[in-house]
Amino acid sequence: MTEMVHGTIPARDGDPILPRWWGTLDRWTLGCVLALFGIGLMVGFAASPPLAERNGLPNFYFVQRQAVFGLAALAVMVVITMMSPQLVRRLAVIGFLLSFAALVGLPFAGTDFGKGAVRWYSLGFGSVQPSEFLKPGFVVVAAWMISASFEPGGPPGRLMSLAMTLVIVGFLALQPDFGQACLVLFAWGVMYFVAGAPIVLLAGLAGGVALMGTVAYSNSEHFARRIDGFLSPDVDPRTQLGYATNAIQEGGFFGVGVGEGQVKWSLPDAHTDFIIAVAAEEYGLLLVLAILGLYAVVLVRSLMRLVRERDPFIRLAGTGLACAVAVQAMVNMGVAVRLLPAKGMTLPFVSYGGSSVIATGIAMGMLMAFTRTRPQGQIGDVLIGRRR
Repeated sequence: MTEMVHGTIPARDGDPILPRWWGTLDRWTLGCVLALFGIGLMVGFAASPPLAERNGLPNFYFVQRQAVFGLAALAVMVVITMMSPQLVRRLAVIGFLLSFAALVGLPFAGTDFGKGAVRWYSLGFGSVQPSEFLKPGFVVVAAWMISASFEPGGPPGRLMSLAMTLVIVGFLALQPDFGQACLVLFAWGVMYFVAGAPIVLLAGLAGGVALMGTVAYSNSEHFARRIDGFLSPDVDPRTQLGYATNAIQEGGFFGVGVGEGQVKWSLPDAHTDFIIAVAAEEYGLLLVLAILGLYAVVLVRSLMRLVRERDPFIRLAGTGLACAVAVQAMVNMGVAVRLLPAKGMTLPFVSYGGSSVIATGIAMGMLMAFTRTRPQGQIGDVLIGRRR
């Protein structure tokens, strides 16, 4: 308890591996991740039985699958947290290349499962969504490129990372998956901003995004339908947004009671994109605030540690990963309360989905590997030294 209040104690090189790992890890972040996974299973017991019944499956079929996916994700996450930043970077490059190759192959071998967007590979016993695995690798590779531009005689890493980002966004838009495309752009923009990008350039990029949104609205029926539904002053109570809005209102502060909610019988995506509506209806505003607080702790704790980091690559990659996970959570919950257009994003560690939970486990493992306490001077010491 003392270390959780006053901070972790830097481990000595002679310490055994496990005590050294435990002593340098941000245990608050790990605790929040475990809590989110537990909440996801708890809400899944309420959200998934109706879907299982409609498909002629055992009541807790999806909960059991989520438990298996989640345990695999947590195991991968813990292993990654034990790695050095250099090893994480090497593995991220390999993962990024494989995921990007899978993303390019989607138009030829992918499927849409009747949802109007070709985002998955069907494996018979399940499916894989390449964009989920692409994100953590992309953030690390882009951070590596940007940080390389700081070195004397280094490559034009910022321009290279921008070109890579635009290519990825283009492939995501072809699916179409504008939500993931925006998330990739946001993660790159955050890292570029932290790296010292001029505000004028970022404003120009924001204008470019707005222009692309206008073009997409004019040429994509899928995109235009979602924007029109968001801008409409009236919510059709028979749509997913209508059901979710009503469920959140019915839940109030304390919820209608475990198992008493009705929205799970109407929403086809109650266990994935709109699981926060099930949580709000059955457990009330208190559980929603607890979920928000857990994501906030992960973000704030990670950024506080990264502020003191001397290595620009670690600082950029960690910031991109932390902000990407937090913004994905914000978008998912924002859609449910109609603050944002429908995006088709899952709630990290809470929503059902093998690709989502395992990819998020990889991202959080990378983040905790980057935020582990390492023997180094404070970044302020470096800045003072440069002034001298």
